[in-house]
Amino acid sequence: MTAPPHRRVALATLIGTTLEWYDFMLYGTASALIFSKQFFPSLSPAAGTLAAFSTFAVGFGARPIGGLLFGHFGDRVGRKSTLVVSLMLMGVSSTMIGVIPSYGSIGFWAPALLVALRLVQGIGLGGEGAGAVVLSMEHAPRGRLNRYASFPQMGTPAGLILANAVFLGTSALLPESAFLAWGWRIPFLLSAVLVMVGLVARLAITESAAYSALVQRGEVAAFPLRDALKVGPARLTLILFAAIATSAVVYIFMIFTLTYGTKTLGFTRNFLLLGVIIASIIWCATMPFWGALADRYGTRWIFLAGTAALLIWCAAYFPLLNTGNKAIAYLALLGMGIALPISHSVGGIIIAELFPLSVRYSGTSLIVQTSVILGGGLAPLIATALWTTGSTSTPVTCYITAVCALSTLSTAVLFWLLPTPGDNEAAPSHDDHPQPQAATEPTPIS
Repeated sequence: MTAPPHRRVALATLIGTTLEWYDFMLYGTASALIFSKQFFPSLSPAAGTLAAFSTFAVGFGARPIGGLLFGHFGDRVGRKSTLVVSLMLMGVSSTMIGVIPSYGSIGFWAPALLVALRLVQGIGLGGEGAGAVVLSMEHAPRGRLNRYASFPQMGTPAGLILANAVFLGTSALLPESAFLAWGWRIPFLLSAVLVMVGLVARLAITESAAYSALVQRGEVAAFPLRDALKVGPARLTLILFAAIATSAVVYIFMIFTLTYGTKTLGFTRNFLLLGVIIASIIWCATMPFWGALADRYGTRWIFLAGTAALLIWCAAYFPLLNTGNKAIAYLALLGMGIALPISHSVGGIIIAELFPLSVRYSGTSLIVQTSVILGGGLAPLIATALWTTGSTSTPVTCYITAVCALSTLSTAVLFWLLPTPGDNEAAPSHDDHPQPQAATEPTPIS
Protein backbone atom coordinates (compact mmCIF):
# COMPACT_ATOMS: atom_id res chain seq x y z
CA MET A 1 0.00 0.00 0.00
CA THR A 2 1.33 3.44 -0.91
CA ALA A 3 2.20 5.71 2.02
CA PRO A 4 0.22 8.97 2.40
CA PRO A 5 1.83 12.00 0.70
CA HIS A 6 2.81 13.68 3.97
CA ARG A 7 4.71 10.57 5.10
CA ARG A 8 6.51 10.21 1.77
CA VAL A 9 7.50 13.87 1.91
CA ALA A 10 8.66 13.62 5.53
CA LEU A 11 10.80 10.59 4.67
CA ALA A 12 12.18 12.17 1.50
CA THR A 13 13.13 15.40 3.28
CA LEU A 14 14.74 13.42 6.10
CA ILE A 15 16.80 11.33 3.68
CA GLY A 16 17.81 14.36 1.64
CA THR A 17 18.80 16.55 4.58
CA THR A 18 20.64 13.64 6.20
CA LEU A 19 22.77 13.15 3.10
CA GLU A 20 23.41 16.86 2.66
CA TRP A 21 24.42 17.21 6.30
CA TYR A 22 26.56 14.10 5.97
CA ASP A 23 28.51 15.87 3.25
CA PHE A 24 28.68 19.17 5.11
CA MET A 25 29.64 17.73 8.51
CA LEU A 26 32.12 15.31 7.01
CA TYR A 27 34.06 18.39 5.99
CA GLY A 28 33.77 19.77 9.52
CA THR A 29 35.12 16.57 11.07
CA ALA A 30 37.97 16.46 8.56
CA SER A 31 38.79 20.11 9.15
CA ALA A 32 39.11 19.42 12.87
CA LEU A 33 41.25 16.29 12.51
CA ILE A 34 42.85 16.04 9.03
CA PHE A 35 42.99 19.16 6.86
CA SER A 36 45.60 21.05 8.86
CA LYS A 37 48.10 18.28 8.06
CA GLN A 38 47.05 17.62 4.46
CA PHE A 39 46.54 21.17 3.19
CA PHE A 40 48.42 23.44 5.62
CA PRO A 41 51.51 21.42 6.63
CA SER A 42 53.86 24.42 6.74
CA LEU A 43 51.90 26.09 9.56
CA SER A 44 52.16 25.42 13.28
CA PRO A 45 49.51 23.06 14.72
CA ALA A 46 47.47 25.97 16.14
CA ALA A 47 47.76 28.05 12.97
CA GLY A 48 46.98 25.02 10.83
CA THR A 49 43.84 24.37 12.85
CA LEU A 50 42.75 27.99 12.43
CA ALA A 51 43.40 27.78 8.69
CA ALA A 52 41.40 24.55 8.43
CA PHE A 53 38.49 26.07 10.37
CA SER A 54 38.72 29.13 8.13
CA THR A 55 38.03 26.96 5.09
CA PHE A 56 35.16 25.44 7.08
CA ALA A 57 33.77 28.94 7.68
CA VAL A 58 34.01 29.76 3.95
CA GLY A 59 31.12 27.41 3.30
CA PHE A 60 28.95 29.49 5.59
CA GLY A 61 29.74 32.61 3.60
CA ALA A 62 28.31 30.86 0.54
CA ARG A 63 25.19 29.60 2.27
CA PRO A 64 23.29 32.92 2.07
CA ILE A 65 23.98 32.96 -1.67
CA GLY A 66 22.50 29.49 -1.94
CA GLY A 67 19.65 30.42 0.37
CA LEU A 68 18.67 33.48 -1.64
CA LEU A 69 19.12 31.72 -4.97
CA PHE A 70 17.20 28.58 -4.10
CA GLY A 71 14.68 30.54 -2.03
CA HIS A 72 13.84 32.72 -5.03
CA PHE A 73 13.34 29.77 -7.37
CA GLY A 74 11.68 27.72 -4.64
CA ASP A 75 8.97 30.37 -4.38
CA ARG A 76 8.88 31.05 -8.11
CA VAL A 77 9.26 27.56 -9.63
CA GLY A 78 8.60 25.08 -6.84
CA ARG A 79 10.11 23.53 -3.74
CA LYS A 80 10.77 20.06 -5.15
CA SER A 81 12.96 20.97 -8.13
CA THR A 82 15.17 23.31 -6.13
CA LEU A 83 15.75 20.67 -3.46
CA VAL A 84 16.80 18.17 -6.13
CA VAL A 85 19.40 20.60 -7.50
CA SER A 86 20.74 21.46 -4.04
CA LEU A 87 21.25 17.78 -3.27
CA MET A 88 23.18 17.26 -6.52
CA LEU A 89 25.47 20.22 -5.80
CA MET A 90 26.38 18.83 -2.40
CA GLY A 91 27.02 15.35 -3.74
CA VAL A 92 29.27 16.42 -6.59
CA SER A 93 31.34 18.85 -4.51
CA SER A 94 31.86 16.37 -1.67
CA THR A 95 32.91 13.61 -4.04
CA MET A 96 35.44 15.92 -5.66
CA ILE A 97 36.93 16.85 -2.26
CA GLY A 98 37.78 13.17 -1.97
CA VAL A 99 40.08 13.36 -5.00
CA ILE A 100 41.88 16.69 -4.38
CA PRO A 101 45.67 16.16 -4.27
CA SER A 102 47.36 17.20 -1.05
CA TYR A 103 49.59 20.25 -0.54
CA GLY A 104 52.64 18.05 -1.01
CA SER A 105 51.54 17.21 -4.57
CA ILE A 106 50.27 20.49 -6.03
CA GLY A 107 51.16 23.12 -3.43
CA PHE A 108 48.94 26.22 -3.26
CA TRP A 109 46.33 24.74 -5.59
CA ALA A 110 45.36 22.12 -3.01
CA PRO A 111 43.87 24.54 -0.45
CA ALA A 112 42.55 26.72 -3.30
CA LEU A 113 40.55 23.79 -4.70
CA LEU A 114 39.44 22.88 -1.20
CA VAL A 115 38.03 26.37 -0.66
CA ALA A 116 36.33 26.40 -4.09
CA LEU A 117 34.54 23.12 -3.44
CA ARG A 118 33.62 24.27 0.03
CA LEU A 119 31.92 27.27 -1.56
CA VAL A 120 29.88 24.95 -3.78
CA GLN A 121 28.95 22.91 -0.72
CA GLY A 122 27.77 26.06 1.02
CA ILE A 123 25.61 27.10 -1.92
CA GLY A 124 24.02 23.64 -2.07
CA LEU A 125 23.28 23.46 1.65
CA GLY A 126 22.02 27.06 1.60
CA GLY A 127 19.01 25.89 -0.39
CA GLU A 128 18.39 22.77 1.65
CA GLY A 129 17.34 23.36 5.25
CA ALA A 130 14.66 26.00 4.72
CA GLY A 131 13.20 24.33 1.65
CA ALA A 132 12.94 20.92 3.29
CA VAL A 133 11.13 22.34 6.32
CA VAL A 134 8.77 24.37 4.14
CA LEU A 135 7.93 21.39 1.91
CA SER A 136 7.34 19.11 4.89
CA MET A 137 5.17 21.59 6.83
CA GLU A 138 3.04 22.32 3.76
CA HIS A 139 2.25 18.60 3.48
CA ALA A 140 1.68 18.09 7.23
CA PRO A 141 -1.77 16.79 8.27
CA ARG A 142 -4.11 18.54 10.69
CA GLY A 143 -2.75 18.92 14.21
CA ARG A 144 0.67 17.38 13.40
CA LEU A 145 2.53 20.29 11.85
CA ASN A 146 5.49 20.28 14.22
CA ARG A 147 5.84 16.51 14.30
CA TYR A 148 6.19 16.21 10.54
CA ALA A 149 8.17 19.41 10.06
CA SER A 150 10.71 18.09 12.59
CA PHE A 151 11.70 15.29 10.19
CA PRO A 152 13.94 17.40 7.93
CA GLN A 153 15.44 18.95 11.09
CA MET A 154 16.44 15.43 12.14
CA GLY A 155 18.73 15.39 9.12
CA THR A 156 21.33 17.46 11.00
CA PRO A 157 22.06 14.92 13.76
CA ALA A 158 21.41 12.00 11.41
CA GLY A 159 23.96 13.38 8.95
CA LEU A 160 26.40 13.93 11.79
CA ILE A 161 25.90 10.35 12.98
CA LEU A 162 26.47 9.00 9.50
CA ALA A 163 29.52 11.21 8.85
CA ASN A 164 31.21 10.42 12.15
CA ALA A 165 30.32 6.72 11.97
CA VAL A 166 31.87 6.39 8.50
CA PHE A 167 34.85 8.50 9.59
CA LEU A 168 35.27 6.46 12.78
CA GLY A 169 34.88 3.15 10.96
CA THR A 170 37.42 4.07 8.30
CA SER A 171 39.83 5.31 10.96
CA ALA A 172 39.46 2.11 12.99
CA LEU A 173 39.95 -0.22 10.03
CA LEU A 174 43.09 1.46 8.68
CA PRO A 175 46.50 2.06 10.24
CA GLU A 176 46.99 5.66 11.39
CA SER A 177 49.50 6.42 8.64
CA ALA A 178 47.24 5.04 5.91
CA PHE A 179 44.19 6.88 7.23
CA LEU A 180 46.02 10.22 7.31
CA ALA A 181 47.55 9.63 3.87
CA TRP A 182 44.52 8.48 1.89
CA GLY A 183 41.90 6.77 4.07
CA TRP A 184 40.17 10.03 4.99
CA ARG A 185 39.11 10.32 1.33
CA ILE A 186 36.87 7.25 1.45
CA PRO A 187 33.96 8.93 3.32
CA PHE A 188 33.95 11.77 0.77
CA LEU A 189 33.91 9.39 -2.18
CA LEU A 190 30.99 7.53 -0.61
CA SER A 191 28.92 10.69 -1.15
CA ALA A 192 28.42 9.76 -4.80
CA VAL A 193 26.52 6.61 -3.84
CA LEU A 194 24.54 8.17 -1.00
CA VAL A 195 23.30 11.11 -3.07
CA MET A 196 21.79 8.74 -5.63
CA VAL A 197 19.63 7.32 -2.84
CA GLY A 198 18.51 10.81 -1.90
CA LEU A 199 17.67 11.73 -5.48
CA VAL A 200 15.45 8.69 -5.91
CA ALA A 201 13.48 9.68 -2.78
CA ARG A 202 13.19 13.33 -3.78
CA LEU A 203 12.09 12.68 -7.34
CA ALA A 204 9.17 10.59 -6.06
CA ILE A 205 7.46 13.41 -4.12
CA THR A 206 5.09 16.16 -5.30
CA GLU A 207 4.50 19.81 -4.54
CA SER A 208 2.02 20.60 -1.76
CA ALA A 209 -1.62 21.25 -2.58
CA ALA A 210 -1.29 24.74 -1.10
CA TYR A 211 1.61 25.75 -3.33
CA SER A 212 0.00 24.16 -6.42
CA ALA A 213 -3.18 26.14 -5.77
CA LEU A 214 -1.12 29.31 -5.41
CA VAL A 215 0.40 28.71 -8.84
CA GLN A 216 -2.98 27.99 -10.40
CA ARG A 217 -4.37 31.27 -9.09
CA GLY A 218 -1.40 33.17 -10.50
CA GLU A 219 -0.31 34.48 -7.10
CA VAL A 220 3.36 33.52 -7.32
CA ALA A 221 5.47 36.44 -6.05
CA ALA A 222 7.54 38.25 -8.66
CA PHE A 223 10.22 39.24 -6.11
CA PRO A 224 9.79 36.90 -3.13
CA LEU A 225 12.65 38.25 -1.03
CA ARG A 226 11.42 41.84 -1.33
CA ASP A 227 7.94 40.78 -0.24
CA ALA A 228 9.33 38.67 2.61
CA LEU A 229 10.99 41.76 4.09
CA LYS A 230 7.52 43.27 4.61
CA VAL A 231 7.28 41.19 7.79
CA GLY A 232 9.16 44.11 9.32
CA PRO A 233 12.65 44.78 10.72
CA ALA A 234 11.66 44.24 14.38
CA ARG A 235 10.37 40.71 13.84
CA LEU A 236 13.16 39.84 11.43
CA THR A 237 15.83 40.99 13.89
CA LEU A 238 14.29 39.20 16.86
CA ILE A 239 13.79 35.89 15.05
CA LEU A 240 17.35 36.13 13.73
CA PHE A 241 18.79 36.55 17.24
CA ALA A 242 16.46 33.87 18.56
CA ALA A 243 17.82 31.37 16.04
CA ILE A 244 21.57 31.88 16.50
CA ALA A 245 21.99 29.93 19.75
CA THR A 246 21.02 26.56 18.33
CA SER A 247 23.31 27.09 15.36
CA ALA A 248 26.29 28.16 17.47
CA VAL A 249 25.93 25.33 19.98
CA VAL A 250 25.58 22.75 17.20
CA TYR A 251 28.93 23.68 15.69
CA ILE A 252 30.74 24.06 18.99
CA PHE A 253 29.50 20.59 19.91
CA MET A 254 30.12 18.91 16.56
CA ILE A 255 33.38 20.56 15.49
CA PHE A 256 35.27 22.47 18.16
CA THR A 257 34.84 19.71 20.74
CA LEU A 258 36.93 17.36 18.58
CA THR A 259 39.87 19.75 18.36
CA TYR A 260 39.74 20.91 21.98
CA GLY A 261 39.24 17.41 23.35
CA THR A 262 42.15 15.86 21.45
CA LYS A 263 44.70 18.69 21.67
CA THR A 264 44.06 20.03 25.18
CA LEU A 265 42.41 17.26 27.17
CA GLY A 266 44.25 14.33 25.63
CA PHE A 267 41.18 12.32 24.63
CA THR A 268 41.60 10.13 21.57
CA ARG A 269 39.88 10.98 18.30
CA ASN A 270 37.83 7.77 18.37
CA PHE A 271 36.71 8.33 21.97
CA LEU A 272 35.30 11.76 21.12
CA LEU A 273 33.78 10.67 17.82
CA LEU A 274 31.97 7.82 19.55
CA GLY A 275 30.69 10.20 22.23
CA VAL A 276 29.42 12.67 19.64
CA ILE A 277 27.73 9.82 17.74
CA ILE A 278 25.91 8.55 20.86
CA ALA A 279 24.81 12.08 21.79
CA SER A 280 23.62 12.67 18.23
CA ILE A 281 21.55 9.49 18.30
CA ILE A 282 19.74 10.86 21.37
CA TRP A 283 19.41 14.23 19.62
CA CYS A 284 17.92 12.68 16.49
CA ALA A 285 15.66 10.15 18.22
CA THR A 286 14.00 12.68 20.55
CA MET A 287 13.11 15.32 17.96
CA PRO A 288 9.70 13.81 17.02
CA PHE A 289 8.87 13.73 20.73
CA TRP A 290 9.47 17.47 21.07
CA GLY A 291 7.59 18.08 17.84
CA ALA A 292 4.61 16.17 19.23
CA LEU A 293 4.75 18.21 22.46
CA ALA A 294 4.82 21.40 20.38
CA ASP A 295 1.69 20.27 18.53
CA ARG A 296 -0.05 19.76 21.86
CA TYR A 297 1.20 22.69 23.95
CA GLY A 298 2.39 25.25 21.40
CA THR A 299 5.53 25.74 19.36
CA ARG A 300 6.68 28.86 21.20
CA TRP A 301 6.79 27.19 24.62
CA ILE A 302 8.97 24.34 23.38
CA PHE A 303 11.30 26.69 21.54
CA LEU A 304 11.72 28.98 24.55
CA ALA A 305 12.35 26.00 26.84
CA GLY A 306 14.95 24.77 24.39
CA THR A 307 16.94 27.99 24.28
CA ALA A 308 16.90 28.16 28.09
CA ALA A 309 18.11 24.54 28.29
CA LEU A 310 21.02 25.37 25.96
CA LEU A 311 21.96 28.35 28.13
CA ILE A 312 22.12 26.19 31.25
CA TRP A 313 24.01 23.29 29.70
CA CYS A 314 26.53 25.44 27.84
CA ALA A 315 27.57 26.97 31.17
CA ALA A 316 28.40 23.48 32.43
CA TYR A 317 29.70 21.86 29.23
CA PHE A 318 33.40 22.78 29.17
CA PRO A 319 33.88 22.62 32.96
CA LEU A 320 32.64 19.02 32.77
CA LEU A 321 34.95 18.21 29.86
CA ASN A 322 37.86 19.83 31.66
CA THR A 323 37.73 17.28 34.47
CA GLY A 324 39.52 14.92 32.09
CA ASN A 325 37.39 12.08 33.42
CA LYS A 326 36.01 9.99 30.56
CA ALA A 327 32.71 9.22 32.28
CA ILE A 328 32.09 12.89 33.09
CA ALA A 329 33.15 13.89 29.56
CA TYR A 330 30.52 11.53 28.17
CA LEU A 331 27.99 13.09 30.56
CA ALA A 332 28.81 16.49 29.02
CA LEU A 333 28.38 15.14 25.49
CA LEU A 334 25.16 13.27 26.26
CA GLY A 335 23.75 16.37 27.93
CA MET A 336 24.18 18.20 24.65
CA GLY A 337 22.29 15.37 22.95
CA ILE A 338 19.40 15.97 25.35
CA ALA A 339 19.36 19.79 25.27
CA LEU A 340 19.89 20.45 21.56
CA PRO A 341 16.78 18.79 20.06
CA ILE A 342 14.31 20.84 22.10
CA SER A 343 14.72 24.12 20.23
CA HIS A 344 16.10 22.51 17.08
CA SER A 345 13.00 20.37 16.51
CA VAL A 346 10.73 23.42 16.12
CA GLY A 347 13.21 26.13 15.08
CA GLY A 348 12.39 25.82 11.38
CA ILE A 349 8.67 26.13 12.06
CA ILE A 350 9.15 29.21 14.26
CA ILE A 351 10.94 30.92 11.37
CA ALA A 352 8.77 29.68 8.50
CA GLU A 353 5.50 30.70 10.13
CA LEU A 354 6.54 34.35 10.09
CA PHE A 355 6.16 34.38 6.30
CA PRO A 356 3.15 33.92 4.00
CA LEU A 357 3.05 30.97 1.63
CA SER A 358 4.09 32.88 -1.51
CA VAL A 359 7.41 34.03 0.01
CA ARG A 360 7.96 31.38 2.69
CA TYR A 361 10.97 29.69 1.10
CA SER A 362 12.80 32.98 0.51
CA GLY A 363 12.01 34.45 3.92
CA THR A 364 12.91 31.30 5.81
CA SER A 365 16.16 30.92 3.86
CA LEU A 366 17.14 34.51 4.63
CA ILE A 367 16.78 34.04 8.39
CA VAL A 368 18.20 30.52 8.54
CA GLN A 369 21.33 31.29 6.54
CA THR A 370 22.02 34.61 8.24
CA SER A 371 21.66 32.99 11.67
CA VAL A 372 23.95 30.19 10.60
CA ILE A 373 26.70 32.66 9.69
CA LEU A 374 26.33 34.71 12.88
CA GLY A 375 25.81 31.71 15.12
CA GLY A 376 27.39 28.65 13.56
CA GLY A 377 29.76 29.51 10.77
CA LEU A 378 32.11 31.56 12.92
CA ALA A 379 31.64 29.58 16.14
CA PRO A 380 34.51 27.06 15.72
CA LEU A 381 36.81 29.84 14.50
CA ILE A 382 35.93 32.20 17.36
CA ALA A 383 36.16 29.39 19.91
CA THR A 384 39.58 28.32 18.60
CA ALA A 385 40.87 31.90 18.68
CA LEU A 386 39.61 32.41 22.24
CA TRP A 387 41.06 29.10 23.36
CA THR A 388 44.51 29.57 21.77
CA THR A 389 44.76 33.16 23.03
CA GLY A 390 43.88 32.43 26.62
CA SER A 391 45.01 28.77 26.84
CA THR A 392 41.76 28.01 28.68
CA SER A 393 38.16 27.17 27.84
CA THR A 394 36.69 29.89 30.10
CA PRO A 395 36.45 32.52 27.31
CA VAL A 396 34.78 29.91 25.09
CA THR A 397 32.21 29.19 27.81
CA CYS A 398 31.54 32.91 28.23
CA TYR A 399 31.13 33.31 24.47
CA ILE A 400 28.68 30.47 23.96
CA THR A 401 26.59 31.25 27.06
CA ALA A 402 26.36 34.90 25.96
CA VAL A 403 25.03 33.77 22.57
CA CYS A 404 22.46 31.53 24.29
CA ALA A 405 21.42 34.35 26.61
CA LEU A 406 20.88 36.66 23.63
CA SER A 407 18.70 34.05 21.93
CA THR A 408 16.66 33.37 25.04
CA LEU A 409 16.00 37.08 25.57
CA SER A 410 15.16 37.66 21.90
CA THR A 411 12.79 34.70 21.93
CA ALA A 412 10.97 36.05 24.97
CA VAL A 413 10.67 39.53 23.44
CA LEU A 414 9.44 38.13 20.13
CA PHE A 415 6.79 35.96 21.76
CA TRP A 416 5.49 38.32 24.42
CA LEU A 417 6.28 41.92 23.58
CA LEU A 418 5.48 41.49 19.89
CA PRO A 419 2.43 39.20 20.05
CA THR A 420 0.84 37.89 16.90
CA PRO A 421 -2.71 36.69 16.20
CA GLY A 422 -3.34 33.26 17.69
CA ASP A 423 -0.64 33.99 20.23
CA ASN A 424 -1.90 31.67 22.94
CA GLU A 425 -3.13 28.88 20.73
CA ALA A 426 -1.52 25.52 20.22
CA ALA A 427 0.21 24.74 16.97
CA PRO A 428 -1.98 25.62 13.96
CA SER A 429 -3.89 22.87 12.25
CA HIS A 430 -3.16 21.95 8.67
CA ASP A 431 -5.47 19.86 6.53
CA ASP A 432 -4.08 17.05 4.44
CA HIS A 433 -4.78 19.44 1.57
CA PRO A 434 -4.28 22.85 3.22
CA GLN A 435 -5.56 26.03 1.74
CA PRO A 436 -2.89 28.59 0.84
CA GLN A 437 -2.68 31.65 2.99
CA ALA A 438 -2.88 35.20 1.80
CA ALA A 439 0.39 36.57 0.54
CA THR A 440 0.00 39.87 2.33
CA GLU A 441 -0.14 38.73 6.00
CA PRO A 442 2.48 36.83 7.95
CA THR A 443 1.42 33.50 9.43
CA PRO A 444 1.06 33.62 13.24
CA ILE A 445 3.58 31.97 15.49
CA SER A 446 1.91 29.28 17.55
